[in-house]
Amino acid sequence: MESPTSQLFDTLSDSTERALKIRRPILTHLNADTTWLLQLPYPQDALPSTKRFRYNIVLDPWFRGPQSDVTAWFSTQWHSIESSVQNVQELNERLQNVDEIEARNEINRGKSKSCTAVENASEQYVDAIVISHEFTDHCNKNTLLEFHSETPVYAVGPAAELISSWNHFKVVQNIPPFASQDPDWRKSSLQTLPCWLGISRITTKSDALYYHSAILIAFDLSANSCSNHANIKDEGEGIIYTPHGIHAQDLGPLRCATPPLRTLALLHGLHDVFLNPFQQLNLGAHNGLRAQRICGAKYWISTHDEVKQGRGLVAFFLRRKVITLQEAMLKEEETEEKAREKDPIGTNSMFADVTFAELCNGESILLI
Repeated sequence: MESPTSQLFDTLSDSTERALKIRRPILTHLNADTTWLLQLPYPQDALPSTKRFRYNIVLDPWFRGPQSDVTAWFSTQWHSIESSVQNVQELNERLQNVDEIEARNEINRGKSKSCTAVENASEQYVDAIVISHEFTDHCNKNTLLEFHSETPVYAVGPAAELISSWNHFKVVQNIPPFASQDPDWRKSSLQTLPCWLGISRITTKSDALYYHSAILIAFDLSANSCSNHANIKDEGEGIIYTPHGIHAQDLGPLRCATPPLRTLALLHGLHDVFLNPFQQLNLGAHNGLRAQRICGAKYWISTHDEVKQGRGLVAFFLRRKVITLQEAMLKEEETEEKAREKDPIGTNSMFADVTFAELCNGESILLI
């Protein structure tokens, strides 16, 4: 039986072969919880001098070992399923192999006679790290310190402060907000990011700690030049990553985005998780359906639904309601049916053209 890392490599290789033909993003689930790899193809006229083909973003890396918040007796958790990669070196080797496959395919297709991947064992293939929360299942110190110090980190405020205090990474930047008052997503293309890529955060007004918030990764793969923003075409694409869920109505500012954004994927969990009957931690499938309705995502991909092993005070109070997509959809259909009885014209489902995916540990999806 193949090891999880071999399965990951095979999956990435197959996905890359197909993705190369149309140059589209690949999303890979690196563990069973909420660590992701997003591979964005460089726009044709923005290829870096290193001959790299994809800009690789890792979200909330936690590969192995326990995670504790505050102290071990308060909350400690472990992965219940071994991560598909166990360390950063392993991930880097897989990404290098994928880049070499892309280089060979470019040559085979006659696109280039001199297009070769960098054959340098010290080359780092992770281009950016994104951290959505300061909690250690998102901001895991042991995993993060394995990354090269030159890798830029983009994190929400408390996480950025925490990571900066380790004095390991040379670049740690606070993710700027995205709001209807200033809806130009291109302004979140920070100095250390390619100009065709922006990273921002969408927050809930009533949630000062950003617990129910979202990361917006916006990009324009059709950009012909990065000399200035005027060269970027009128429409971009966005991926919304919200591991705890964001209250659906707070995605409203996306409708005001300039240039307009087409939401390519929504990463939102299915499970309802409560600390007590009055404090919901993960907003779950029903909120996810409402969020999808508002943002119009082409793909909805579940995240942060691993039932982890845990102990400590938090584990004693934690309650999880496992909701399948089918159950959530059935409830939604019942609600819509009742609405249609009252107003046959006024209801309109937006779910007919949505692709729902629950990616297992190590699986990838090509976002077309």
